[in-house]
Amino acid sequence: MAKLTKKQKNLATAVDREKLYGVSEAISLAKANATSKFDETIEVALNLGVDPRHADQMVRGVVTLPKGTGKTVRVGVFAKGAKADEARAAGADVVGAEDLMETIQGGTIDFDRCIATPDMMGVVGRLGKVLGPKGLMPNPKLGTVTMNVAEAVKAAKGGQIEYRVEKAGIIHAGIGKASFGAEDLRANFDALVDAVVKAKPSGAKGKYVRKVAVSSTMGAGIKVDTAEVAGA
Repeated sequence: MAKLTKKQKNLATAVDREKLYGVSEAISLAKANATSKFDETIEVALNLGVDPRHADQMVRGVVTLPKGTGKTVRVGVFAKGAKADEARAAGADVVGAEDLMETIQGGTIDFDRCIATPDMMGVVGRLGKVLGPKGLMPNPKLGTVTMNVAEAVKAAKGGQIEYRVEKAGIIHAGIGKASFGAEDLRANFDALVDAVVKAKPSGAKGKYVRKVAVSSTMGAGIKVDTAEVAGA
């Protein structure tokens, strides 16, 4: 059996695995445990009462975190002509059409979010097997297939994140950096949970938000009392 490092032992004793913490207390504890040399991300895990194998129980959407993510997001846009110029003016990092498709097919994906105008979906569709598994495929339901590319680019760079339930019924999402103030992290936490609660699918039965945990990138998971989670 592998031995625990000194840091792992300290983390294990800092968090009571059986206790349900209040939201603000959990966030403060996660910040305190983020002692790595880099600025760790504060993450939230939501265990939902859904089975995403059924179409009427899929939970997916986007939410703008009011205090931002603390990350630099690179945005790629499929557009031509005036819309391509609009995307560049809004701050898009990579803009193109067939040339961008060829670059991606060649193995280079130099962006974290992908946006496309509707007329470019014929081109983007050829990249489904590449962009799909990476969660980068533009989707009109998520606002990433749109004629208003400027607004979409600014939203992506201004704190908008995408969330999607995994096979086990869990949503993982970052709500900011450990260097953020506790109040800012709480505002982002509330925004994420509110969006997920509002996205409750019609096929969900019984308790929807079953478990919630907060952690830092390298820290231990801290269980949150769902009674304190707004709307849960």
